[in-house]
Amino acid sequence: MVKRYSWYPADDETKQIKRRQPKPTKLRKGIEEGSVLILTAGRFRGKRVVCLKQLKSGLLLITGPHKINGVPLRRVNQVYTMTTSTKVDIKGADTGKIDD
Repeated sequence: MVKRYSWYPADDETKQIKRRQPKPTKLRKGIEEGSVLILTAGRFRGKRVVCLKQLKSGLLLITGPHKINGVPLRRVNQVYTMTTSTKVDIKGADTGKIDD
């Protein structure tokens, strides 16, 4: 037996879609500006890099620096990094203009 409804939606009626605001990605413990990370995947795996900042997309902006170990300025997901206890002073680095 089929249940009968007293009201059916019209074909031309639009449905409202509830959209959630994306949550900002939380940084893992030990990752902050100036911390030294080890890359675990990709072309530069095994290299030690310096974390410059977290971008709006949630990715990390890292650098080698390029003159020292050949790693350029890159965006990396924090899943593919290992944290170390070493910190580097990056007060002279101007990362304000760099974005996704």
